[in-house]
Amino acid sequence: MVELGVVGKPNVGKSTFFNAATMANAEIGSYPFTTIEANVGVAYVRYKCPCREFNVKCNPRNSLCLEGTRFIPVRTIDVAGLVPGAHKGRGLGNQFLDSLRNAKVLIHVVDASGSTDAEGNPVPPGTRDPIEDIRFLEGEIDLWVYGLIKKDWGKIVKQVKMGVYDLVSLLERKLTGIGVKENEIKRALMEAELDPESIDKWKEEDVMKLVRKLREINKPIIVAANKIDLDKSRENIDRIREEEIDVVPVCAEAELVLRRAAKAGLIKYIPGSNHFEILDDSRLNNRQKS
Repeated sequence: MVELGVVGKPNVGKSTFFNAATMANAEIGSYPFTTIEANVGVAYVRYKCPCREFNVKCNPRNSLCLEGTRFIPVRTIDVAGLVPGAHKGRGLGNQFLDSLRNAKVLIHVVDASGSTDAEGNPVPPGTRDPIEDIRFLEGEIDLWVYGLIKKDWGKIVKQVKMGVYDLVSLLERKLTGIGVKENEIKRALMEAELDPESIDKWKEEDVMKLVRKLREINKPIIVAANKIDLDKSRENIDRIREEEIDVVPVCAEAELVLRRAAKAGLIKYIPGSNHFEILDDSRLNNRQKS
């Protein structure tokens, strides 16, 4: 089963997003480091089911079909919040990064309203630029991978120049723990326009360039711009899009409420749909009706 990693700094709604996606019960709190240990659950990717097209009854073995929509399971992990210096072990950094080793795609939950600082502490909406959070997380992952390579870089260069091993096989062996494959390394070298034969002439920025490409290829990131219902969020999301960042506006809290209401039989709601139907008004309290 494919594994997704739900990542981000503390207190941006990661666990709420995770619970909404998986209907698990990860602890939720409006303070940093609510999540200490990684939470694991199963979320589902929506896909148009061919049963409607072929006019047949659907009975999938490893997924779910609801009214013509197939829900394909993906293992999902909600890890501890990331703070500056995580690649050096600050905060819960080592635990955070170790939890991402097997993830093939990362969902970066960002506070689109800018109402949490770099450490996840509450601040007035619009105070923090969410683009800084996006670049910060990318940078921390890059520095983590860079650290895995750099500590043996001298040995790697020597072995390549002596013809003992080629660079691709050495890097694959070095990065096998985070799931990096040979074809991904070859592609990263090509896209970074780096020549393995002249590795002894590479500068530090060349190694970082390779690392960034590896991260983009091996662990692509999509941004879930959370708290879309708060002030400044839509304005910030427009700016994120101008940076050509893959971003999806979300309100994790609203989705979680809808899914719990559907589970309780109060509404008819297919996860991810743009509408819901109240099944029985008499079962709703005044707050729910409002």
